[in-house]
Parts: sequence; C-alpha cells; structure tokens
Amino acid sequence: MDIHHHWTGLPADARGTTVAMGNFDGVHRGHRAVIDCARAAIDAPLGIVTFEPHPREFFAPDAPPFRLMNSEARANRLRRLGVEHLFELPFGAVLAGLSPESFARQVLAEGLGVAHVCVGQDFCFGKDRAGDAQTLREMGARFGFGVTIAPLVGEEGRDFSSTAIRQALSEGRTRDAEKMLGHWHRIEGEVLHGEKRGRELGYPTANMSVEGLHLPKLGVYAVIADVLGGPHKGSWPGVASLGVRPMFGENHPNLEVHLFDFDGDLYGEHLSVALVEYLRAEEKFSGLDALIAQMDRDSAAARAILSAR
Repeated sequence: MDIHHHWTGLPADARGTTVAMGNFDGVHRGHRAVIDCARAAIDAPLGIVTFEPHPREFFAPDAPPFRLMNSEARANRLRRLGVEHLFELPFGAVLAGLSPESFARQVLAEGLGVAHVCVGQDFCFGKDRAGDAQTLREMGARFGFGVTIAPLVGEEGRDFSSTAIRQALSEGRTRDAEKMLGHWHRIEGEVLHGEKRGRELGYPTANMSVEGLHLPKLGVYAVIADVLGGPHKGSWPGVASLGVRPMFGENHPNLEVHLFDFDGDLYGEHLSVALVEYLRAEEKFSGLDALIAQMDRDSAAARAILSAR
C-alpha cells in the first residue's frame, strides 16, 4: 500500500482510483461497508481518502483523547483490507477553510484525480460541514467523478459507530466492541523502556504508550499480542495491565503486556495488542507478595479465556 500525504504532486499510478472517504477511526464494520462499496463501484485501484490529524483534533485540540487508533494502526488495518493507495491528507487551516465546491474541485478532481468516490450517507464535508453526501454527488457530476452513497450499517436497531465503540470500551465490554468493529480493539505502538519491575516480579512486560488514544476501562485484560516485525515476529497470548500503576504511586496511564511463554527482547519493536476480555479493575495491594499472587490468578484466568477461543 502506498501512503500519500498531500493531494498535489501525486505519481501517475495514484490517480484514477476509486476511493472511500471518511475518518475511519477504528475501521469498524460500517467503515468496511463504505470501503467495500468503493471496491465494487468500478474497476480501478482501491484508495482511501482520510485526514491527519483527525478534524476533531484540529477544531478541539484541548479535548480529551478520543481516537480508537493512531494513524499507524489505521494504515495497518487498511493494508490488510487490500487498500492500494492511502491518501492521508493534512488537515489544517487550508482544508478546513475550503468550501464543499472547492474541496470537490481542487482536492478530489484536480488534485487526486479520483474516478469514483464512496461515502456513508451521514458524510459531511467542506467549511462548517456545509456539504453532505448528496452535495458530493452533485459536485461529482460537475467535476467528472462518480459518487456512490453507502447506507449506514448496524444491528439491533442501532448503527455501528466509533462513538458506540468508545462507550463499550469505556465500560470494559470488549466483546461488544469487537462485534461492532469486526475485529478485536487493538492498541499498537513501539515497545518502550520502563522501570523493569515486572521482570523482578517474575512477569516481564512490554511497555507501550497510550498517549493520544481513547482509554478503555482501566484494569487487567486477557490479550493477544502480535509482534509486527523483528526476530520474534508472531502472535502471542498474554495478559496486560492498562492503567496508572497505583501500587507504585504513578499516575500516567500506559499499557504493560506480559506475553506467555515468551523469552526475548522486544525493545524498539512494534506490537499490536488485542484487548480480548476485561478481567478486573486496578488495585493497590498490601505488598509485593499479594500483588504476585494476584498476577498468578490473572494469568491463569487469561490463559483459560484465550485457550477457549
């Protein structure tokens, strides 16, 4: 998959694509319906038009983190779906100030040279979100590209949405989130150096930042960790703590992942950690022996859950 960071100066083979357009935070089942719509629309390379940073981050930079995935995780997921071109457009004052007509003409038609665009029926675009899916269809007819509007997708009387997925994760309902996503919710990133306390306790961990992401319910999870590269590339079951480590008086959230039956150095490698099931809330223990005993119980519970999948 080729990733392009602007709508100008593109190579010839990146033009003439059929694209799905949106933010695709989480790449959930509703997003995948829009992508499948673009794939089926015409015989052309499949592309995605999205924005980085997320427009909500531009308009409300001081709001709490809300993203389900960072741009790297989104790209990894889209690559697995067979996307050939990812147009990750820089969202700032220039894009925010374009009228719907200017966006359709300058970005989609003249810049990207798209052949066809597919959006969800709730799609809005342009300055002050003045354009909607029907506006885009009219603009496409004027500027020479086709437009298909995909119906919203859902079940049990509600549409799949990033908002509903965030709510499920905030409540520790990982399996409900998985149903809406179509895959386990994952936290992806580089393994960082930590305090190495886990190693001293007999539970070495891979430490990962969750900065900039919506925080699922803090606590302990059964997980599946994919090592994305390096000599240990592969998939490993494990148990993870997402939280502020109250036992040690720290208050900056991170993710600490213990991989079962793993022996190796993961510093600097990239992990994709699926939160399979919520086990319990964070606790502050009376001492290290009590903490280790609980970690033993957590590991046993996680092994049982993951072996039954």
